[in-house]
Amino acid sequence: MLIRLVIAALLSCAFFVTVDASAQAVDSNLARAKRILRTTPLVDGHNDLAWRIREDKHTPRDVEAYDLRKTTPGHTDLARMKDGMVGAQFWSVYIPGEIKDSGYARVQLEEIDIARRVIAKYPERLAFATHASDIRKDFAQGKVASFLGMEGGHAIENSLGALRAYYDLGVRYMTLTHNVTLDWADAALDEPKHGGLTPFGKEVVREMNRLGMLVDLAHVSPGTMSAALEVSAAPVIFSHSGSRALVDHPRNVPDSILARLPKNGGIVMVPFVNSFVSAKVRARDVAEAAAAKEAAKKFPNDTAAVEREMSAWRSAHPPVRASLSEVADHIEHVRDIAGIDHVGIGSDFDGIDDVIPGLENVSRFPYLLAELARRGWSDADLRKVAGENFIRVFTQAEAVSARLQKERGPSTATIAALDGNGATAVAP
Repeated sequence: MLIRLVIAALLSCAFFVTVDASAQAVDSNLARAKRILRTTPLVDGHNDLAWRIREDKHTPRDVEAYDLRKTTPGHTDLARMKDGMVGAQFWSVYIPGEIKDSGYARVQLEEIDIARRVIAKYPERLAFATHASDIRKDFAQGKVASFLGMEGGHAIENSLGALRAYYDLGVRYMTLTHNVTLDWADAALDEPKHGGLTPFGKEVVREMNRLGMLVDLAHVSPGTMSAALEVSAAPVIFSHSGSRALVDHPRNVPDSILARLPKNGGIVMVPFVNSFVSAKVRARDVAEAAAAKEAAKKFPNDTAAVEREMSAWRSAHPPVRASLSEVADHIEHVRDIAGIDHVGIGSDFDGIDDVIPGLENVSRFPYLLAELARRGWSDADLRKVAGENFIRVFTQAEAVSARLQKERGPSTATIAALDGNGATAVAP
């Protein structure tokens, strides 16, 4: 009996030593991630806070009421940003491509207004930023360099003059499309019409290069990705996209495009979107869409019956979630195909409904770096994915802009001239 007790005690001690060692390993990786982020700005490529405020159920569009000094109902506030050690943030000034009420420009200007008022309201933590150099400068002052990123070229309403006006308001990247194919560019989630970019679409890219506005390919079709890579003289970005080789989602980037990034110098910023990073989540989403289509066919014009059918389907197929580890898998895949210099982070916080366990809000960025550290990443490579890659991309885009502005002035091209009769733009 005594021998059994001794053995049991030894086994118990061994168990706790193992658990404690595992916990220490986790803590050491997290401590290492935080140590790195104390000296390297973490750059997040995409946060939809401005739209979250605009669409708030209780106080829509009210920047004062949506107080970032308190815990917010969304994913973002000042305390959690501090815990997440965010160094620079691109605040998306997204507007849907389906808005038709009075044209896109009014809504786009309202979104820019919301974002700029948010930044101005918290000068102790946020600093309005327009240049790559602002990132390290603001970081050294304990502030988050706050940039604006337009999500969807529909907002320029086929006007290069409007594009320049948005740049003057502080916009530093534009996603060429959102989910709707434009007159000049094909979107990932819509029917292709142009085989990528039209001649005017290519001129949009050239003018963005001249301005120093980053070309964002997050929402575009592979044809548009390819055309933009052929035209752009500056590195491009994918502000929030994953790997299509790991998850076959139209919003993700094919390996054939990843393999071309080293020549261009661009970067893919991996998101925290369940359906983009998890094959099992994507499979369930596809199955649900098919079930909804079948239910609509089975019960035409009977929305109540369709809802009953779908409710039963969802009960039989409960939701699934991605994991933090799967996000790390996408980061590593981009690294493996494009190279370590061409990967970053683009969370999509406040633009998603379902969060990934372990990446629930802006406080959790260090935990992703800790996972990469656990996988054997070097300090130098962790710094690159955290922010140094993006700073390099932005700096190079600004250098291209400085060169091009010496070579040519603002483009006077119109879509009617370029796409209507094949005329070419003449630089003034």
